[in-house]
Amino acid sequence: MKNVHYYFVALALIVAGTFSCSKSKDSNKKPAYTCTTCKATPDAVAANDASNKGIYKGIIIGSSGTIKFDLANSGTTLTATLAIDGVTATLTASVTTQNGDTYVSAFTGTWSGQPVSITFSVGAGGQNPTVTAFNIPGHASATFTLAKETSNALIECFEGTYSTTKPETGTFNLLLSRSLKLFGGASRKTGSSESNSFHGSINANSELVDADGGKVLAKLTGDVLAATFVDGNGSTVTVTGKRTF
Repeated sequence: MKNVHYYFVALALIVAGTFSCSKSKDSNKKPAYTCTTCKATPDAVAANDASNKGIYKGIIIGSSGTIKFDLANSGTTLTATLAIDGVTATLTASVTTQNGDTYVSAFTGTWSGQPVSITFSVGAGGQNPTVTAFNIPGHASATFTLAKETSNALIECFEGTYSTTKPETGTFNLLLSRSLKLFGGASRKTGSSESNSFHGSINANSELVDADGGKVLAKLTGDVLAATFVDGNGSTVTVTGKRTF
């Protein structure tokens, strides 16, 4: 079982001709991808910004998915929403949050017709959100990257892939905050059970710059990620991804 800690925390314009019945070249272009189900503002409420209560979001590799923990964000609800490979489940916890204490609890439920358990831990002030143990049938080597969302820092989750001239292919998932200009995530080679974590900052050109070496890993355009770069082994890497949560 692997677990990765997170280190911080445009629509296309279609031009229609008004004096001609024929379509212009621009009108044949596909609109840019937009995640229509994703939130534009944080769910997290200000009262929980410095506590263990609130919203925590994450990406999963092994296969690919997202997770959201709601720790009494706007009431007493304690849930986790798990989505892997397009299959979603709501998990619940029985351990209540206590101000000033570290929170640790198993979230249990049923995913894809089978029982699931994910144990979540977070510090008293919302620091170091971590999945300490889990049982997800068919996903024994899953990796989680998590971050706390605050009332002024929306956390967005992206799922994608990479390919190289080595050749090699794999999964490339990350989460980011545009307001904090920070990101973190993980990649995994197809067929492997090990993940490589990364984190860094978002520069003024909306490029995701790796903290280890300063390489641009992807460019952020609306809800889409894309980039081509040369890695440390001299292979050309192509990354594509889109926001899913």
